[in-house]
Amino acid sequence: MSDLFEGLKAKLSGQNLRIVFPEGLDERILAAAGRLAADGVLTPILVGDIEQIQAKAAEMDVSLEAAEIYDPANFAMMDELVAAFVERRKGKATEEQARKILLDENYFGTMLVYSNKADGLVSGAAHSTADTVRPALQIIKTKEGVRKTSGVFIMVREDEKYVFADCAINIAPDSQDLAEIAVESAKTARMFDVEPRVAMLSFSTKGSAVSPETERVSKAVEEAKLRDPLLIVDGEFQFDAAFVPSVAEKKAPDSVIMGNANVFVFPSLEAGNIGYKIAQRLGGFEAVGPILQGLNRPVNDLSRGCSEEDVYKLALITAAQALSK
Repeated sequence: MSDLFEGLKAKLSGQNLRIVFPEGLDERILAAAGRLAADGVLTPILVGDIEQIQAKAAEMDVSLEAAEIYDPANFAMMDELVAAFVERRKGKATEEQARKILLDENYFGTMLVYSNKADGLVSGAAHSTADTVRPALQIIKTKEGVRKTSGVFIMVREDEKYVFADCAINIAPDSQDLAEIAVESAKTARMFDVEPRVAMLSFSTKGSAVSPETERVSKAVEEAKLRDPLLIVDGEFQFDAAFVPSVAEKKAPDSVIMGNANVFVFPSLEAGNIGYKIAQRLGGFEAVGPILQGLNRPVNDLSRGCSEEDVYKLALITAAQALSK
């Protein structure tokens, strides 16, 4: 396991954080939960039928002795969750509707986080991104001053670490969205001991081309500086001008970045998604994420093609997000 995750495990040791996994019967989830419990870095909370989960774990030879299992159909504190959900939804759900909704494992798990019975949630191994994110947006909601959640990847190769955003959520972010993504991505970078130097990417460097697309990015740079005057951020940049000092010297000699960016904000979801996968598949980087940022409490979304290792690592990240708060 890379130094990044060994460092996270060291930070989390003894913190007694609890991460909920709504997909308690998924074999990848069970295997990762068993490892997390055995390593003592956090307490997994599995959601589902208790007997079925225990039987599946026994079949897999996975010990859940240090884990907890909650069944929404037989949860002793369901009345408390229902009342809190009705209050949170502000008239959008009756008590009867709430009881039905909270039988859904993602809504149930999200309410555990909202009501401080868990510190974070990891889902998506068997659910769509919408199934994972929708309850979080309805219940946990975005932090004050944050309009939208966004999704970043930590790109890791040996001792190199970079942050790519937004690669998961916002299809066509406007200038305010991009500025918000830049500021939140810088916060995420610091959580992984990366001192952020943020590059706002485009197909143009400092006005070498002028279009509504490039102007949207340059406006985002100014907005990001207003949101966080101490943040090192600049653009718009082509990737090479943000990353290669010799190119930056020619294309953007007056920039504070000077080819040493480590946080990259892409102008659209298609660019970000393509970019991180190129780095992953051609560059040999490990893509850790997506990590959702901007929420009041950490909720993260797995790919349905994830591995046990992906689950384990995203759980560590989710716990680290909770600890950073």
